[in-house]
Amino acid sequence: MASRAVADDELLIDRVFAAPPDLVFAMWASARHFKAWLGPVGFTCTQADLDFREGGDWSATMVSAQHGEARMGGRYLEIEPDRRIVMTFRWLNGEPDPETVVTLTFTPVDGGTLQSFHQTPFENVPRRDSHVGGWSEAFDSERAYLETQVQEPVQ
Repeated sequence: MASRAVADDELLIDRVFAAPPDLVFAMWASARHFKAWLGPVGFTCTQADLDFREGGDWSATMVSAQHGEARMGGRYLEIEPDRRIVMTFRWLNGEPDPETVVTLTFTPVDGGTLQSFHQTPFENVPRRDSHVGGWSEAFDSERAYLETQVQEPVQ
């Protein structure tokens, strides 16, 4: 559900999670947690390397029996603990998509956290729309994984 109108070259996905901002932030800051939920239905994240600091690089590999291997990566541009992450995103399998910038914010709401995911620029609307399903399914997986972590605090 988008909270504002977006341009044709940007994607906005808002999700509310029943977990505090520090825990939702940790899903993106810890390689162990990132690897546990990253990927759409049918994909397993087999590798996640996060040099989680401004200027640090990140990469991840997802594998699917149907689609094979998908590698992605980027660099952290801004980090505000428990509040905001700005990072670049690019496919590493040779896809022609331009590098995009992902901005994540984590806002306390009603005892939980609003995670806002914004990604831009996309080359065209079909390329943007091709990411909606994958990220939405990944965030469903993030929600399920977060539920296990709410009961067992993040280490």
